[in-house]
Amino acid sequence: MLPPRPSPWETDATLTEAQAMAAAVRLAERATGRVEPNPRVGCVLLAAGPVERPRPVLGRGFHRRFGGPHAEVQALADARRRGPLAPGFTAVVTLEPCRHTGKTPPCTEALLAAGVGRVVAGEVDPDPRVSGGGFGRLRAAGVEAVAAPTPGTAWLLAPFAKRLATGLPWVIAKWAQTLDGCVATAGGDSKWISNEASRRRVHRLRARVDAVLTGAGTAVADDPRLTARGVRVHRRARRVVFDRSGRLPAGAALRERGGPPLEVTADPPEAVLRRLAADGCTRVLLEAGPGLAGAFFAAGLVDEIHAYVAPLLLGDPAGLGPAAAGSMERMAGARPLRLVSASRLGDDLCLVYAVNRDPASPG
Repeated sequence: MLPPRPSPWETDATLTEAQAMAAAVRLAERATGRVEPNPRVGCVLLAAGPVERPRPVLGRGFHRRFGGPHAEVQALADARRRGPLAPGFTAVVTLEPCRHTGKTPPCTEALLAAGVGRVVAGEVDPDPRVSGGGFGRLRAAGVEAVAAPTPGTAWLLAPFAKRLATGLPWVIAKWAQTLDGCVATAGGDSKWISNEASRRRVHRLRARVDAVLTGAGTAVADDPRLTARGVRVHRRARRVVFDRSGRLPAGAALRERGGPPLEVTADPPEAVLRRLAADGCTRVLLEAGPGLAGAFFAAGLVDEIHAYVAPLLLGDPAGLGPAAAGSMERMAGARPLRLVSASRLGDDLCLVYAVNRDPASPG
């Protein structure tokens, strides 16, 4: 069997600016769970040359951890490890370079000092300390600086942008379902619908979010721990249980000693989400039954869906669906979704959807 073909963001390559932007997005995604509440950012440096032509890659980098060097600085360091960096190069970066001093010096100054000739940024930074200012600083120094947004850069920035604009974290709703749309039998039995590969993918997701949310019904029926196990943990997500009537037993697995922080709350979802965002949470995972999931959907609080579809047919009209948000008489009232990705995990499918048509729009 032949080894997998190397990807252009993993090896030396010649790329167009559009290809370099896609590569920068993929680089940035590696840092999910490590940089929040900062945005995920990737950068690819290209040699000087005609804008429309493919050019050699000089360096690559991404913001690896909160408080660490930004993507542009990482890419410059990578380029210098390969040899002298000729002036006039192009920096292709998913987000407008910062111009302020925070935990690190301004990226605009690092690029200017290195002799950058052109900067292509996927998104204007929504942070008021930067927004447009990075472009302005570069242009004032005679550097061509342009915005080139793509669906990939918008999706990458969306959780950060939403928290800044609304004071709410990005909410990912996850469930496993049979082919006919059931997440449990009429009696509430749901173990197991998805296969081991799908469940491992969920553990990886838990290891990259700030919080995992569930309801008392799920906590009592399934007795989950809601922790990331058997995977590399990028983030130790706190657990939140919505429990208005004190149903969570004293001996529940969620209460075991040594686990991540646990909050049991009777507050409404939006109030809890605002509190989490104020405490620095950017991305949270909702693993709940139809009732709580339906409440989140009805309130417009869900941004992203991860649906694991298993090759099972329940065939029971009383089987439970993923979200009970009230009756709907006309299909025109259904919430529109946008498919972001589809991947096969054995015989399961993992379908990722954006709830909003515009991936960068908060709310």
